[in-house]
Amino acid sequence: MPALSYRTSTFTDSVIRRMTRVCNQYGAVNLSQGFPDFDPPKEILQRLSEVAFEGPHQYAVTWGAQNFREALAAKVRHFSGMTVDPDSEIVVTCGSTEAMMASIMAVCNPGDKVVIFSPFYENYGADTILTGAEPIYVPLLPPDFCFDANVLEKAMKQPGVKAVIVCNPSNPCGKVFTREELMIIGDLAKKYDLFVITDEVYEHILYKPHTHTYMAALPGMRERTIVCNSLSKTYSITGWRLGYAIASPEVIDRIRKTHDFLTVGAAAPLMEAATVGLRFPDSYYEDLQAHYTHMKDLFVGGLKDLGFTYTDPQGAYYVLLDISEYGWDNDVKFCEKLAETVGVGAVPGSSFFREPVNHLIRFHFAKQDETLRAALDRMADLSAKMKK
Repeated sequence: MPALSYRTSTFTDSVIRRMTRVCNQYGAVNLSQGFPDFDPPKEILQRLSEVAFEGPHQYAVTWGAQNFREALAAKVRHFSGMTVDPDSEIVVTCGSTEAMMASIMAVCNPGDKVVIFSPFYENYGADTILTGAEPIYVPLLPPDFCFDANVLEKAMKQPGVKAVIVCNPSNPCGKVFTREELMIIGDLAKKYDLFVITDEVYEHILYKPHTHTYMAALPGMRERTIVCNSLSKTYSITGWRLGYAIASPEVIDRIRKTHDFLTVGAAAPLMEAATVGLRFPDSYYEDLQAHYTHMKDLFVGGLKDLGFTYTDPQGAYYVLLDISEYGWDNDVKFCEKLAETVGVGAVPGSSFFREPVNHLIRFHFAKQDETLRAALDRMADLSAKMKK
């Protein structure tokens, strides 16, 4: 048999998705893969039920249905202040995962380099490698996950660097980049003539006093920023796989062509139903923030009451738990045993860090109150069951 691709030879399966399978195997409370166990907004579901009989059921325009793109452009303008042309600056993708893949493929050549902050969502490194480019990692420093501007500049000025990826708010550490931090990144991108590819899927999931700053809205950044985002988290429809990229017309034209050969287009009936959500009033997003603040307070407060050491997220819906005291040197095995013995699912932190980090595990708390309380109840005797 011929040799398989060398680009994928070092890949494992997604550790995040693997932990969901482990949870299913042991009947554990799944706080690993980041999807909610509550329903999407009723208005979106009602529209979906209508679309089931009305259509559309055939291909939409490759880069996304017209009404969806127009509603999205209006929402973006409302929250960021940016005027986006729905006809030349947006492409709708099959989730933000495809938006990121198509964006990196559109701007990078084999041999180029991409700067990625660590910890990072596991797809970024794989996406970069699949394009034939090389990931360059810059550490975010706990407990606040700040970065050293000198270290970042050293990475960004390397020969062959084409882009930097910024996840804001960040998965897995919950960091919200400040305007000042984004200005540093943006100024360096301008200095070394790089693209900034942002992942902003958690833009509306923030905890006061933290606020979201849009990189593309900063001075001089509109033309070199590619925004990747999705509806998954904001509207609790992770299974619908509706994402999008926003960039200048020249860049979007290239991303559209890449997208066309990757997936052709996003699901037409789901775009039609989700357009309702894009037109929600401000009160929806205020309620969303209040809802997630409640879930954070319940779960993170429970961890505090149980005496755990953890990071306090500024945004997104993840918390990193320190397992140093339990004496394990393999966080993957720890998480597998946690699901089997304690009945709670988590993701090993080593899957997010380029550095040799194996003392952190990630929980997500986008769950109903009873789910979170059940997890906390099971973790009450974690030390007795997991300490070596």
